[in-house]
Amino acid sequence: MAACVFCGIVAGSVPAFRVVDTPAGVAFLDTRPVFKGHVLVVPRDHVETLGDLPAADLPGYAALVQRLAVAVPAGLGAGGTFVAVNNRVSQSVPHLHTHVVPRTRGDGLRGFFWPRTRYASDEEARSYADRIAAALG
Repeated sequence: MAACVFCGIVAGSVPAFRVVDTPAGVAFLDTRPVFKGHVLVVPRDHVETLGDLPAADLPGYAALVQRLAVAVPAGLGAGGTFVAVNNRVSQSVPHLHTHVVPRTRGDGLRGFFWPRTRYASDEEARSYADRIAAALG
């Protein structure tokens, strides 16, 4: 879909701090992370919601999300992750995306209030993407 920013990231025409690019999907840093190292995982094909993802694509996509849920804390030294999918409501880009957010005890995240932050520089963002990618192995 031409107007979809995530389709542009998948195609390489929109810049992003990519963590991994596989046949099942692409993972990249959220530009407004809840916590630094917050990754978005998107399927390669444009679908709006989890319900729109073809059943045949679900195992590969879910496995990619699972890999990121392991790599984020391993790469960043976090205590765990919060993994979430919004379907239409609160979905800022109408392309299926799964949030993989690094968590630590006492990080201040309560319920579904997600304060947002920014990376200090492209170099800082790249370092987070590289550390998570290295943990993917």
